[in-house]
Amino acid sequence: MSTDTQESHDSGDAKSPPRHVAIIMDGNGRWAKARNLPRTMGHRQGAEAVRQTVKGALEQGIAYITLFGFSSENWSRPENEISDLMKLLVRYLRSEVADLHKNNVRFRVIGDRTAFSDEIRSLIEDGEALTQGNTKLHLTIALNYGGRSDITQAVRNLVSGAMAGTVKLDEITEEYFSDCLYTKDIPDPDVLIRTSGEQRISNFLLWQCAYTEFVFLETLWPDFSKNDLEQAVNEFNRRDRRFGNAGA
Repeated sequence: MSTDTQESHDSGDAKSPPRHVAIIMDGNGRWAKARNLPRTMGHRQGAEAVRQTVKGALEQGIAYITLFGFSSENWSRPENEISDLMKLLVRYLRSEVADLHKNNVRFRVIGDRTAFSDEIRSLIEDGEALTQGNTKLHLTIALNYGGRSDITQAVRNLVSGAMAGTVKLDEITEEYFSDCLYTKDIPDPDVLIRTSGEQRISNFLLWQCAYTEFVFLETLWPDFSKNDLEQAVNEFNRRDRRFGNAGA
């Protein structure tokens, strides 16, 4: 939520790490194409980049990492690519959660899970249950997520509550609305990184990114390393965050 995020950086050391880093992991397909490999190989190498990013976040003292893993629009991709992505997701959930737990990382997923198989939903729930008490790093992966649908479902819940009499109109503030989103107990991102040179946020965390700094890197996601994360953090620390206030 935005109030927590502002307080964590208005008063902190300019060289302290951002509290929450969000990442749009882009460029898997182009990475594979440049090497005459199937797109699946780009996604597999992208999974390794996720591991390196988690390690980098732990080393740099970042408290929250949110990764855009699979958007609600990605279902329009070729069926064989979707199948490969789901298999890769199962493999990741089976192989990585125990290691995350060992490193005191809390794992969770945001987005609409209903479109996923029973196996995937069960693996997600098991991973969340295992790591729910961990505190060193909060790793959130957005799956079947879209910023507009996040806002829409929050509005539906508020309207339903108002009609039922459980929500009063004068109770609906920005903070109240934020608590209706998938990210209700996660601070707003301080910085959003997008790889591959594209400069758009692609329906990711639209409400939550109101005061987020954007860093766009040319690096394709499968090549993303701890050094790239550090570079983005350094760029963030050079920014003058004003939150709508006038500059000096």
